[in-house]
Amino acid sequence: MNVVMVGTGYVGLVSGACFAELGANVDCVDKDKNKIDKLRAGEIPIYEPGLENLVERNYKAGRLKFTSKLQDVVKTADLVFIAVGTPSRRGDGHADLKFVYDAAEEFANNLRNYTVVVDKSTVPVGTASQVKRIIEKINPNANFDIASNPEFLREGSAIEDFMSPSRVVLGVDNERAIGPLKKLYEPLNLSSERLLITDLESAELIKYSSNAFLATKISFINELTALAEETGANIDDVAQGMGLDYRIGNQFLKVGPGFGGSCFPKDTIALIRMSQENEVSSRIVEAVIEVNAAQKARMVKKIRESLGGKAMDKTIAILGLTFKPETDDMRDAPSLSIIPALLDKGANIRAHDPQGMEQAKQLLPKSVKYFKEIYSAAENADAVVLMTEWSQYISLDMDLLRSKMKGSAFIDLRNLYHPEEMRKLGFDYFSIGRP
Repeated sequence: MNVVMVGTGYVGLVSGACFAELGANVDCVDKDKNKIDKLRAGEIPIYEPGLENLVERNYKAGRLKFTSKLQDVVKTADLVFIAVGTPSRRGDGHADLKFVYDAAEEFANNLRNYTVVVDKSTVPVGTASQVKRIIEKINPNANFDIASNPEFLREGSAIEDFMSPSRVVLGVDNERAIGPLKKLYEPLNLSSERLLITDLESAELIKYSSNAFLATKISFINELTALAEETGANIDDVAQGMGLDYRIGNQFLKVGPGFGGSCFPKDTIALIRMSQENEVSSRIVEAVIEVNAAQKARMVKKIRESLGGKAMDKTIAILGLTFKPETDDMRDAPSLSIIPALLDKGANIRAHDPQGMEQAKQLLPKSVKYFKEIYSAAENADAVVLMTEWSQYISLDMDLLRSKMKGSAFIDLRNLYHPEEMRKLGFDYFSIGRP
């Protein structure tokens, strides 16, 4: 099958490479010619485990190509996936659909044979129908159907998620579109329980609803950490006890400094805006966003309290900058809120991250100092803050770390270490929601 993937961002590049791995002929398209040249040269613009090898293997095999000429490749396509960005629109938080509609307008006149046009981007309910109207207006004779195929890829494990999906959702308004889509996914041998065929609107809402619910679980357990600290309960035990109930499950009940990334922040806001447009309430999702912001602020307070209530002239080593491990994504990472707040209080920040430092340099104040080596970042630090649970931080040489530090405060915002063991090693240890 001939597949065109419009957009070579995170979703487009991963999905395009994976479809090629399944045997399809895939043209990944991007307007940025410099980006296309780099991809052809084997330079991957994002960090995702396994992606570089996957792209290289399928590019060499001729199944995966990169081009900036969208109109040319659409002419022979069986399926055209729109996988461009839908960032939050400035001013109101709505999903900005400019790039989605621009893509549809650009290729509409070049549809030749029967083609299924698929929204892969995360888009509000009604977007697929609007894309259909745009194409029909520009090219009334186009032989096509519209579909929605939301992605559920977790950064850091995207390839595994694509190849062994929990579910594949296909939203269609014409049964004719089901055949090409099922054929494309056929190599995955999906069971009927993992393949959901529904209408366009339901498919679009499933994506937002899923992300909002997962964000709710994170904010719920994070909000409970304050109560656990006041009552002497252990939030890790509370989360484990909750997770043992199969109706709740243990995923996304891990405490931390708040959620971030490319999906949860913008998708929760977009869901609220959709609700407002349709004059219905979204009080739970609104509370989720409020709790997440409050959690980040509470982490700043926790760090200051570990230093005696003041951050002025204190040197703080930050371990982990990205919103989660195994990605270089800094979008809405808690560090982007916490570090500037500490700097405003007069702290000196020394930072380390295995993959995110180059992006962080573009987003954080220039006064932050970066170190390629973990223990160098901790040199003469009054406190170490473990912000992101990278594997490199799970088994630190604590004797070496303590010897590098000037102070003794260790603030574990991911509850990776055991309080008693850390205190025996000479640290003033602070975690979230534990005695």
